[in-house]
Amino acid sequence: MTITLRQLTYFKALAEQGNFRRAAEQCFVSQPALSVQIQELERNLGAPLVERQSRRLLLTPLGREVLETARRVLSEISDLEHSAQNRLGLGGVLRLGVIPTIAPYLLPEALAALRASDISLDVQITEGKTDRLLDHLAEGGLDACILALPTERSGLEERPLFTDRFLLAGSAARLEALGDVISPDGLSDTQILLLEDGHCLTDQALAVCGRDRGHQRIHMGASSLPTLTRLVEAGFGLTLMPELAAPSERALAPGLCLRRFDAPEPSRSVGLVRRATRQQAGWFEELAQTLETVGRDLVAAAQTVA
Repeated sequence: MTITLRQLTYFKALAEQGNFRRAAEQCFVSQPALSVQIQELERNLGAPLVERQSRRLLLTPLGREVLETARRVLSEISDLEHSAQNRLGLGGVLRLGVIPTIAPYLLPEALAALRASDISLDVQITEGKTDRLLDHLAEGGLDACILALPTERSGLEERPLFTDRFLLAGSAARLEALGDVISPDGLSDTQILLLEDGHCLTDQALAVCGRDRGHQRIHMGASSLPTLTRLVEAGFGLTLMPELAAPSERALAPGLCLRRFDAPEPSRSVGLVRRATRQQAGWFEELAQTLETVGRDLVAAAQTVA
């Protein structure tokens, strides 16, 4: 009996996607090729792993057991790859997850810096919400993630990179109506627009404003920060804008106005996380130092827009 890592990878994708087509797309193979590997895995194990129903796939009891094993094995293989990578420094393939409110603003400069230090480095980016990225990281599908700290999850090593302050964004009329003093607790009667649920930026903004999701002056629903920017530029409310994003969003929305909060300014901590292991991670510290330098430079440059 021969069980391969490819079979475990394909089965893990199938179990998580619940669909042969989506699993094949995730693995970048054709659906027939994935099906053949799943059938071979079932033949090796002597029993079916999934129940093929008309609308969905269900794991058999053996399938659930194999899924746990596949996740553990693939995660340990990823750690083994890291162990070899540690001896060579940052090189080879880096699978990096980034949340949407950081990715478009940090990555262009960060990737250029990484490429300048090692032209052979292949960086594979996955953009997604925090919970999805952390699940993917825990399963070995990602090497590290750039997101807001703290994650409040166990089994992770967290490395703060830089502080990203929040600005208040909206139309000139909306901001002028607030007067000269702007503090988070002074926004109680102001309509605040936020990203849809699941974005950590939404949770942070709610905490800053001291409101919950059910507040009548809180409206969540925008799927991206650029969409949110256009809405508040048009006068539909105000939002909290990360300083990191301010230059790009201001350039694309000339009518957007930005104001700083009075001290102490609310902020988020942007950091890098990886799975916590006993292995030394020279590549992780090297990556963190590069991202820290780029991030701090970008935030410093952003101070000129507000």
